[in-house]
Amino acid sequence: MKFPWILKRGLIPATRLRFTGHMQTIVRNMGDLNNTEAMREHVKPAHDSTYEFKSFAIRPCDEDQDIRKRYRPFLLSDEISESDWVSKLELATAAKMVDTELLVQNKDRLKILVLYGSLRARSFSKLLAYEASRILFRLGCDVRVYDPAGLPVKDDEQHDHPKVRELRELSKWSDGHVWISPEQHGNLTAVFKNQIDWIPLSTGSVRPTQGRTLAIAQVNGGSQSFNAVNSLRILGRWMRMFTIPNQSSIPQAWTHFTDANDPVDGGNRLKLSSNRDRLVDCMEELVKYTIVMRPHFDLFGDRFSEREEAKVKK
Repeated sequence: MKFPWILKRGLIPATRLRFTGHMQTIVRNMGDLNNTEAMREHVKPAHDSTYEFKSFAIRPCDEDQDIRKRYRPFLLSDEISESDWVSKLELATAAKMVDTELLVQNKDRLKILVLYGSLRARSFSKLLAYEASRILFRLGCDVRVYDPAGLPVKDDEQHDHPKVRELRELSKWSDGHVWISPEQHGNLTAVFKNQIDWIPLSTGSVRPTQGRTLAIAQVNGGSQSFNAVNSLRILGRWMRMFTIPNQSSIPQAWTHFTDANDPVDGGNRLKLSSNRDRLVDCMEELVKYTIVMRPHFDLFGDRFSEREEAKVKK
């Protein structure tokens, strides 16, 4: 039966089931639209249940307390963090990678810098950054959140400003970044872009962002949009970073967070939804990509054009 014939006759509820069958037949007759025949064989990682809910978070006794106080504002009391929604996430694959490929081999933890794009007292990009940080922290990352308050507007004079030096040092220190911006007037906020503008592509022989992995997300005041994450992806490429394929966009962000004084999980927490699941996907993916790519950091920075430039300078 031809599809146009179905449209001409119209559809009524009694024939909906029959129409669905016709559509399935039509799609089958159109061939393999998704080219599944060319797909590689998909092998799922072996599931190890011992890692499902395991935490590799840095203990207070194992780190500098000044670092903990200054860069980990997302940390909660033990009572909350041991029973909140982040602690209940099944993250076996990523957790096993962290343990077997880093910790057991006495390698450094992944160093992740988190940037957000608002100075509001109750900033939803900041709240989302904190939730992302909690997931990464549970997966054993050394997470540091930069506070953009006090960072001057980009110019050519204040390179020695304490907030500028702090941001640049954090970027050099990092293995990967998480960037989260609100969408305002269809694009990034000035607060977020100003942070990236202060990070140079190179400082002498040092490239503060080259080769780092990057995860991106945005919050929206209205309906879901992807303008900000699209701009973040362009920025990441320009800064010579490897942006993970996944991304997160939270629509009507004000509806997705609990009240500040909500007793559940400490307040200001991201509510259960498919959007929250996507954030978890992004952070899990960032950890996996960074573990795989970090050992080859120097390899990715080796370029023909730069080798040729070096020959000329000799």
